[in-house]
Amino acid sequence: MKHFYQGLAKSFLKATCPFKKNLLPISIVISFFLCGALSASAHKISIKGAVYGKNTNTPLAGATVKLVNTPKISTTDNFGVYIFTDLADGPYELQISYLGYEQSRASVEVSSSSPAKVVTHLEPGNLQLSEIAVSAAQEKPLNIISAVDLQMRPIQNSQEILRFIPGLVMAQHAGGGKAEQIFLRGFDIDHGTDINLTADGMPVNMVSHAHGQGYSDLHFLIPETIQAVDFGKGPYQANKGNFATAGYADFRTRPALDKNSIKLEAGRFDNYRAVGMFNLLGPAARQNHQNAYVAAEYLFSNGYFDLPQNLDRFNVLGRYQGIINDKTIINASLSAFRSNWGASGQIPERAVKQGLINRFGAIDSSEGGNTARYNATISLERMLAHEATIKNQVYLIKYDFDLYSNFTLFLNDPIHGDEIRQRESRTIYGYQGNYEKEFTFLGKPVRSDVGIGLRYDDVNGSELSRTQNRTYLSTAQKGNTNEANAFAYLSETWELSPRLTVNAALRFDQFYFRYQNLLPTDTLSALLKTQRHRLSPKFNITYAVSPSVQLYLNTGQGFHSNDARVSVLPNHREILPKATGADLGITFKPFNRLFINGALWFLDLEQEFVYVGDEGVVEPSGKTRRFGVDVSARYQLTDNLFADADVNLAKPRARNTEAGAYYIPLAPTTTSTGGFTYQTPNKFRGSLRYRYVADRAANEDYSLTASGYFLLDAVAAYTFKKLEFKISAENLLNQKWKEAQFETESQLRGEAEPVTEINFTPGTPFFIKAGITYSF
Repeated sequence: MKHFYQGLAKSFLKATCPFKKNLLPISIVISFFLCGALSASAHKISIKGAVYGKNTNTPLAGATVKLVNTPKISTTDNFGVYIFTDLADGPYELQISYLGYEQSRASVEVSSSSPAKVVTHLEPGNLQLSEIAVSAAQEKPLNIISAVDLQMRPIQNSQEILRFIPGLVMAQHAGGGKAEQIFLRGFDIDHGTDINLTADGMPVNMVSHAHGQGYSDLHFLIPETIQAVDFGKGPYQANKGNFATAGYADFRTRPALDKNSIKLEAGRFDNYRAVGMFNLLGPAARQNHQNAYVAAEYLFSNGYFDLPQNLDRFNVLGRYQGIINDKTIINASLSAFRSNWGASGQIPERAVKQGLINRFGAIDSSEGGNTARYNATISLERMLAHEATIKNQVYLIKYDFDLYSNFTLFLNDPIHGDEIRQRESRTIYGYQGNYEKEFTFLGKPVRSDVGIGLRYDDVNGSELSRTQNRTYLSTAQKGNTNEANAFAYLSETWELSPRLTVNAALRFDQFYFRYQNLLPTDTLSALLKTQRHRLSPKFNITYAVSPSVQLYLNTGQGFHSNDARVSVLPNHREILPKATGADLGITFKPFNRLFINGALWFLDLEQEFVYVGDEGVVEPSGKTRRFGVDVSARYQLTDNLFADADVNLAKPRARNTEAGAYYIPLAPTTTSTGGFTYQTPNKFRGSLRYRYVADRAANEDYSLTASGYFLLDAVAAYTFKKLEFKISAENLLNQKWKEAQFETESQLRGEAEPVTEINFTPGTPFFIKAGITYSF
């Protein structure tokens, strides 16, 4: 095993030779901890079991296994495997549960001669909140919330993908084809500057993007293929690096399908959608833990604007999972996505008040764009001896982007207008691997996780041009970017008692930036490059006060990188601004069917230094501080009726600013979502939900207000044999609301002077959609 570690370290250092100088100290630290792990004693395994879903025969990761009449609880890993150690000989009873499946029990006889082995196949069943366990071993209590939500209300469309994160709200302001604007924990995250987003381990955030740093377009995901959402808030996870300041989310697709299906939907505003999902392997292959399927989605919509949006989107995904000898899991997928659309853009309030257009009108009718993304990834996870696993993943992403926008109308060019074009083409190469091992140290269980990785972005033709009606006028900025991020982390989780778990972690990131300016000037040379590193410590404590109450304290540092075009400049401020945060939280079940999570938190950001892709300029916004409270509750009122609510309060403030000018534009201060869901076994499902965002500052001195909103949505579905009939409605009360809004200095054609006010994109009016699904 020591030779494995040596080879792992040598391979990583060789692949990241430009960073050797900075990685060497971290390699020494990791080697020190690994040597300690190797010298520690191993568990004596008493029970070793595995849990699978009966319909798909795939491992159920995260299932809870209780040793009845004892405080011991175990959780299954990615192989569906769980263990209990150091038990006295004799009979024991196991209680095995997984949300959305029928609970199962098993009796075992423990003998010191060999571990007792148990294999369980769980039947799909009804959601029961009484099955949720609270223990110190659960380091990610928010994942319980996402698991419950996915069972109660499956994702209906691409916009709902992000809404599964409590406290996150978003806005679409470019015809449905552009990535959504994201708000979370007092952040206007724009399109992804302060949330780390991944899908099946592949990055979604685009560094040094033509439209802005961290741009994250999730439209390449087919909603029906999403099985789980692993999310967290704050910079506390060692395996999450760049952009993981306000939080992170990893969307995981299904490894297998229960059945084939064809779905057709149609709604107002020429909205049409079709989805097909088909198994590629038969029952014999499934019995041998081999699964493969293909899923495809097509969407067309003209939208609710006066100008037809002509949103045209196509997605296809091929996915394979195979388990070999119960010790190796292979996951592989190929996917393709393309989209094109028109947009009405953001319009000035005065244009509507003056009657020049209505609130669904447009000033520049040629806004819009097109984009495409192609993904290939394969991962290999292997179970080694002595409770160790190793996982390696490689991925390749090809991405294209072309966007036409006009934010200021005729401010800069009264003749041709201010329309701009932003485009780029990039290829992303990536590798990430981690090694996990469980052992005992000073008689207490320890889980060690060490990881390494490398991401390389090759961006060509990143361009900002001036256009009119999508016709080229001039080029303002053009160049090629190469950006690399090598990282290593060590995370040690020590179970000091069945009630107390401590996690200490250290993460090291090294960045290399290179920008080739294709429009060199006297003040900006043709080739610029630089590199920086960041060390991020984490420390987390979880304490189970009782079987129904868990306390936790999360602390740590993270960062978000700045655009390469900013980082290479000689007068840059901070390339990798640091974020420091803490959460003091509680997870508890006041009674069997009520689950509550609450947290007090703060986050300091060293420098919000942002490249503004809309204008191709740099704007430092200084240091910021945020305090807040998050509360989430999930309540099962009866066997069939559920209620849920999320309330999120934040106080975001800029630091070291003039009195009265400390507001952070568009940062949300109060948000809430919730509703009721009613479902019967295999028959009826219905929900009524609300979304609320309070008024907030639109600029630094709060002289302009971004208006809040309260919306109601509903879904009803009925299953008859192999058919499901569904109807959904958004904005039931037909409220007039603003989805996206910005303080903007703009000038209409013919105006003598520019005006600074709210420019906005109107939100969806009453929208209804019906669908039918045939499963076989």
